[in-house]
Amino acid sequence: MNSEKLADALQMLYNPDIQPLFQRISSDYLYWDKVKYLGPNDIDKEVLWQAVKIQRGLNAQNIRFGKHTFHFTITKYMLALLHDFDMNLGGSLGTKNIIPSTDKNYYLISSIMEEAIASSQMEGASTTRRIAKDMLRKQLKPKNKSQQMIVNNYETISRISKNSNEVFTTESLLDIHRSITNKTLDNPEDEGVFRKNDDIYVVDGITGHIAHTPPKYTEIDGLIHDLCDFANNDDNDNFIHPIIKGIIIHFILAYIHPFADGNGRTARSLFYWYMIKKGYWLTEYLSISRIIYVNKKAYEKAYQYTESDGNDLSYFIQYHLNVMKKAFEELKKYLQRKIDEQQNILRFVGILNINERQRYVLKTISDSKRTIFTPKELATQFNISARTARTDLQELVNMGYLSATNLNKRAIGYIKSTKFEELLQASSK
Repeated sequence: MNSEKLADALQMLYNPDIQPLFQRISSDYLYWDKVKYLGPNDIDKEVLWQAVKIQRGLNAQNIRFGKHTFHFTITKYMLALLHDFDMNLGGSLGTKNIIPSTDKNYYLISSIMEEAIASSQMEGASTTRRIAKDMLRKQLKPKNKSQQMIVNNYETISRISKNSNEVFTTESLLDIHRSITNKTLDNPEDEGVFRKNDDIYVVDGITGHIAHTPPKYTEIDGLIHDLCDFANNDDNDNFIHPIIKGIIIHFILAYIHPFADGNGRTARSLFYWYMIKKGYWLTEYLSISRIIYVNKKAYEKAYQYTESDGNDLSYFIQYHLNVMKKAFEELKKYLQRKIDEQQNILRFVGILNINERQRYVLKTISDSKRTIFTPKELATQFNISARTARTDLQELVNMGYLSATNLNKRAIGYIKSTKFEELLQASSK
């Protein structure tokens, strides 16, 4: 751009008539493909774009991984979202009341299931949520590659949640990848191993064009070393908000693309690990991948915009923060539905000497004529032992509400007894 247009761009930055337009572009962190259609027709759109770039550059922060330099700008809109997340996703005052303490395990397991299913579906797993959840709850053996992907995701996310305080190392990354890709890769030797060639690229799912060419495989060890250092150490002189840092970790792992396959699932798992590590405990209950899966194209564009605009991470940061906002809103709606369901369960309070798990079983079976409960399913649902689950169900059999039935030579299921409605009516009197 010549000096005259540069002067016009600088002047435009301080034009009060253009400020509302700048605010819109900043709040949505728009790329050139949108900016060029905005504003009055008499404005030179290239000058406008240059002014936007100058404004973003004034507050940009640079980070480096190997020979690859990235930058990002935190806008007022991003700051507002970060403040909201700080107030709601972590800490110990107020936030823990959003989920009743007695129901935490139930909600957590359900959320991890949702995340595991959606993250796997994004990578090609083809199965319904109902079938996938039924498999996970009953701890059934996966029947195909798609189901194996979901089981792997579920077990990996569950494990990293419990070990969130561990230091991030190359070995732990390989272990996560090994766990998340177990029995799902075309070449089993690629599990938990960095790629050994450059015969890999990311393709746009719609156009078929190459969307990203990862760094050479000879750079991987050094880049992962830098990523581990970035994740484990905080620079007080160049503070990066933990949520922003977690998002950057997500992006950089996918950018490096260190594995032959499974990079996306691994990157999303790392984000969960880092959020929990930094005290944002409610992140465990957010199904972020489910929101991404609904509009996967926007997820891909956030990557593409970042690379197309000189490695400006703000596009991906903005996208990810909006996804988190939607996931949190979905969580609140989900919790409200469950609270309403709990109100329905209150009609079983009149049944003496049964616990919350047994009330849940009776309520579920009351709502569906074909429901079969297994000890494994109840154990998984409430994070209890199989022995405790069997005891819960057998007690309901002894009280006459359930009947035991043989599912096969080894497994027993529990269904509504013929006296169920009669006993339920008697207890409500």
